[in-house]
Amino acid sequence: MSRPGFVSGSVTPPGEEGQAAERPLARTRSFTRRGGRMPERHHRALADHSEQYVIDVPRKEASTEPIDGYHVDIEQVFGRTAPLVVEIGSGAGDQVVHAAAENPETDFIALEVWRPGIAQTISKAVHAGVTNVRLIEIDASEALDRLFAPGSVAEVWTFFPDPWPKSKHHKRRLVQPGFAEVVADVLVPGGTWRLATDWADYAWHMRDVVEGSPRFDNPHVGRLADPGDPDVDPEGARGGFAPRFEGRTTTRFENKGLKVERVVRDLAVTRAN
Repeated sequence: MSRPGFVSGSVTPPGEEGQAAERPLARTRSFTRRGGRMPERHHRALADHSEQYVIDVPRKEASTEPIDGYHVDIEQVFGRTAPLVVEIGSGAGDQVVHAAAENPETDFIALEVWRPGIAQTISKAVHAGVTNVRLIEIDASEALDRLFAPGSVAEVWTFFPDPWPKSKHHKRRLVQPGFAEVVADVLVPGGTWRLATDWADYAWHMRDVVEGSPRFDNPHVGRLADPGDPDVDPEGARGGFAPRFEGRTTTRFENKGLKVERVVRDLAVTRAN
């Protein structure tokens, strides 16, 4: 029997090498698949706690996409009415578990495709004793507006998405004009989209996307102007970057960038009414 929230066959007892036999997810364009090996303790976390922490999303046959017309029933999932924050690409869960512990009055749903990361997030949530976080194994670029009803999300977080550094792969980056429309659809009027990256040209691109959308207002226009490399961003002097979000904990992705002296840039834009 499959565990809630996972495609059939996604959680099985570990074999001699502690490796689960997983059905691979459909190939997507907005993230890079990382290693799928998990230690036995993470298999146990899935087996013991996925029913509490993982949302069971009905999927189309032979697909990872939710069925048409499905939306997560937020009040039923959490048993209350509270502001909802959706984190896209939660990795190993450091940010979402930290935020859930610091903000018990808020509900959090993390969207992640990396199954070992989901297991690590569950382990951290159990250890921290937080009950206001849930996870969905899914690619947000395909499913964000299918999972959440229009105007149902207070904030969307997109911290350190896959930078796809090669120019020929830039089209695979998650933050694109079409995706900005999807984020605007699910946000409440006045809701916030928070983003961060340590890749300069992606930061410029993110800024251009959000400022180019009539559905978002950037309250930080002109802030942190930096001409940078004119070959990367001829309009770097525009700025438009937010102060570091106080609720964003330092993760290993940020530390990796800081170690090679990359500058981390934040954006925080609001959905226009």
